[in-house]
Amino acid sequence: MRRIPERRVDIGPDATLTLEAYADTIVPGEKRWPGDRAIAGVSTGGGAVVCGAIDLLRWDATGIHDGLEDLADRVNGHTRDYAEKAGLTLDPAVPPFVSLDYDDRVRLIQELTTPGHPEKDFWVLLSLFCNMAFDSAAHLHTAEALADGHPGLTAMGITQPDTDGLWRFKDSGYGRQLAQPHPDTTPTGSPA
Repeated sequence: MRRIPERRVDIGPDATLTLEAYADTIVPGEKRWPGDRAIAGVSTGGGAVVCGAIDLLRWDATGIHDGLEDLADRVNGHTRDYAEKAGLTLDPAVPPFVSLDYDDRVRLIQELTTPGHPEKDFWVLLSLFCNMAFDSAAHLHTAEALADGHPGLTAMGITQPDTDGLWRFKDSGYGRQLAQPHPDTTPTGSPA
């Protein structure tokens, strides 16, 4: 079987900051350094950004990788409209969405993901991928992510694999074994 090579797209610094701010609004984390503008810092521990949301979004397996610059531009455009309606002054030193405080970021994302919004599907999909970076680390090998202390997998209580790299559960999910393995099952659990 031939493996298809993975690809990650490059995005500019403004798009990166904007998408980091979006991801941090979906799964907040703590600031990476005192002057971190993308991360609002409303939570402790690592959020979506530290868990690799930008790497996941840039990965061609998501299918949205080529549209990231456009999504960043769109959310910044919506931010300008939001700020004008709310009477907010945006800081020109950073992209518009990054300029919003956390509560305004949340309100804007709520507007964008509300049923009936014409772009709702884009924003829900972007939000799901941001969440996925935290709760499944889909862009990483699970054992390596755990070994590196992935904040999301660790917070969810995902355990380390056994020494052979496989996960086994000593307690059955229903509190009892439901069936005996087939007699021809190999030691690795595969059917013979």
